[in-house]
Amino acid sequence: MAQTENKLIYVGDPMCSWCYGFSPEFSAAYTQLKDQVSLQMIMGGLRPYNTETMADLGEFLREHWQDVSERSGQPFNYEILSDVNFVYDTEPPSRAVLVVRRLQPESELAFFKAIQSAFYRDNHSTHELATYQKLAQGFGIDPDDFARLYQSDELKDATREDFQAAARLGVRSFPTVVLQKGEEYFLIAQGYLPAEQVVQKVEQVLSR
Repeated sequence: MAQTENKLIYVGDPMCSWCYGFSPEFSAAYTQLKDQVSLQMIMGGLRPYNTETMADLGEFLREHWQDVSERSGQPFNYEILSDVNFVYDTEPPSRAVLVVRRLQPESELAFFKAIQSAFYRDNHSTHELATYQKLAQGFGIDPDDFARLYQSDELKDATREDFQAAARLGVRSFPTVVLQKGEEYFLIAQGYLPAEQVVQKVEQVLSR
């Protein structure tokens, strides 16, 4: 059983391309570490409440996505970069993750990854509630229950609190992984890192 004082804190954003690239590595690492640490996810807020469109960001994003794909092997569909009406606001998918945190907390990481695949691989809209309801159904979550929470002021406030929590930790880039051991915090990863290196760094700290 994981000791509560040893906590792996993952700070990311569902629409952060490097978080998408890192997801298989982080999942593999946590699978190896879950008997030694608990997991806390924090939505960091990459571009929350942003109003820029793909017309503004498309070429910038394409370069990043290509770098991530080359490094991680994760699949990307670049067609959405041509949608000049798509607003790159990362608050809605972050809020969707928090809904699952409330309704089915053990599935938070898996749902986070499901949103990533829906956006990057399948180009589903991250502005449409139906996108998240369909994903939630795959986890056995009632779509009406999901909608009620997703549209609530309570969850909008909770999402903002996650962004603030990331800022309090001093996290400015995603993905970031921090290990909390007792009252101490140790930076494990800032950016993409292979699973074996994540595991090695965590175990080195835990063995002290």
